Amino acid sequence: MALAKTDIETALKQIELPGGGTLVSRDMLRAVQIDGGEVRFVIEAASPEEARHMEPLRAAAERCVAALPGVDKVTAALTAHGPAAPAKPAPSLKVGGHPQPQAGPMKPSGVDRILVVGSGKGGVGKSTVSANLAVALVKQGRRVGLLDADIYGPSQPRMMGVSKRPASPDGKTIEPLTAHGVTVMSIGLMLDPDKAVVWRGPMLMGALQQMLGQVNWGELDVLIVDLPPGTGDVQLTLCQRAVLTGAIIVSTPQDVALIDARKAIDMFNTLKTPILGMVENMSMFHCPECGHETHIFGHGGVAKEAADMGVPLLAQLPIDLDTRLGGDGGAPVALGDGPVADAYAKLASGLVKGGMA
Repeated sequence: MALAKTDIETALKQIELPGGGTLVSRDMLRAVQIDGGEVRFVIEAASPEEARHMEPLRAAAERCVAALPGVDKVTAALTAHGPAAPAKPAPSLKVGGHPQPQAGPMKPSGVDRILVVGSGKGGVGKSTVSANLAVALVKQGRRVGLLDADIYGPSQPRMMGVSKRPASPDGKTIEPLTAHGVTVMSIGLMLDPDKAVVWRGPMLMGALQQMLGQVNWGELDVLIVDLPPGTGDVQLTLCQRAVLTGAIIVSTPQDVALIDARKAIDMFNTLKTPILGMVENMSMFHCPECGHETHIFGHGGVAKEAADMGVPLLAQLPIDLDTRLGGDGGAPVALGDGPVADAYAKLASGLVKGGMA
């Protein structure tokens, strides 16, 4: 007999939560999916703080469902309903402000390579690629840092599952956080997550200078910088003030995204930053029900663009539900197994073998 959602709910009712109740009675079970013998679901906590303490419960839920007849594989992801309450800012550490004079382009002490991940427009999955590439490189044995340089719309705290404010023991040095083996820093960790960042260019430049020069990155093989969309102050500042190994351009196959990707490539060429290659994101969708492959945003556009511009096509990444759930839940899909995780592993391996990461 085929598995049903009620079978999953019945099994999970066996697990008592601290304080009473079950995942079902407390309405914490989300997005139950059954694909033959494969079961996926999401456990939604009330806050990121609560979610951080629920890993044993998540593992127990997977084991409970795995014991059901006909279940071959179980994947449970943790997510949170809302952001954690922001910590009070340290009065001795000011974030942003006008940049300080530099003798020349800098590279943080102990960091071997700096890769920037950019796009000409928003919504193409640049931050998703950055987070999953960082995790995939860790699985390749690399020491990896991830800097969220999207000052106006930082998303890496959510995608990497971190929300604690970084410490600053001396009011100058910033201690980054660690998630999934990746050293993580974001302006989103330093400011109230509910407040808009209303800064002019000099404030952005000062904040970026702080996150490169004042963060204790430690010894890293590669620092991945998740850029904001466009070709503005952040990109200009990094290309002129930091020693970059190169840039990776992310685009979907559709023409409207490629128009802006060309502008991003032209900007990096103008600023003498090497283009390491292009990544085609949301390249195709595999239906989990019938197995049919659909090219939602077109097909082959990025491959053709890369060939026309003489840069490598580094990867063609599919769009799927697990990628979205992993990003929302703070557990990038590259942490697990499956076609998408394999695609990121191949991308990471190619960068390592090419000496770029």
